[in-house]
Amino acid sequence: MRGSGAEDPLDDEELVTRARDGDLEAYELLVARHTASAYRTAVLLGAGPDAEDVTQEAFVKGYRNLSRYRGQSSFRSWLLAIVANETRNLHRSRNRRDGLALRAAAAYPEPVAGEDGAVGAVLAAERREALVRALRRLPVKDREVIVCRFFLDLSEDETVTMLGWPRGTVKSRTSRALVKLRGLLDHEVVRHG
Repeated sequence: MRGSGAEDPLDDEELVTRARDGDLEAYELLVARHTASAYRTAVLLGAGPDAEDVTQEAFVKGYRNLSRYRGQSSFRSWLLAIVANETRNLHRSRNRRDGLALRAAAAYPEPVAGEDGAVGAVLAAERREALVRALRRLPVKDREVIVCRFFLDLSEDETVTMLGWPRGTVKSRTSRALVKLRGLLDHEVVRHG
């Protein structure tokens, strides 16, 4: 196989072609390359303690459906769309929708630098908790687009692919969701001083 380049989309395309031809090692390399991204997506979309299961199921479904991958988007965004669908399925089966932001914040705690940084750490934790509360109050679709664009740092094209929405919907929902989030954060500041 050709050299590394985890972010090289041509490498992914080559690996997908080989995996379609039955090369399990090629698919294992795709799994290794995209596991962290898939797991982070599952966590940020609210899979919580089931994020590993969601990620594994997404990779299994991805392998079974490689013939459906047309290469119109990156393999990563195609895979993350499967992760998003699996996470939605998890929510439906459990019939719950909250906890996304709280779990995401718990997954990425900020380290405390030391005594001098204690005040800064407390303030950062308070800001993070306010953001968590505000995100939890957003409608699910608003939360999803915010997670894609700002927590996962996906491009607009990748967000379109992942969520399966038209580009105009992604643009307008992102704009409206940010306005709602700012309003909720302003309300948090007033409420908690």
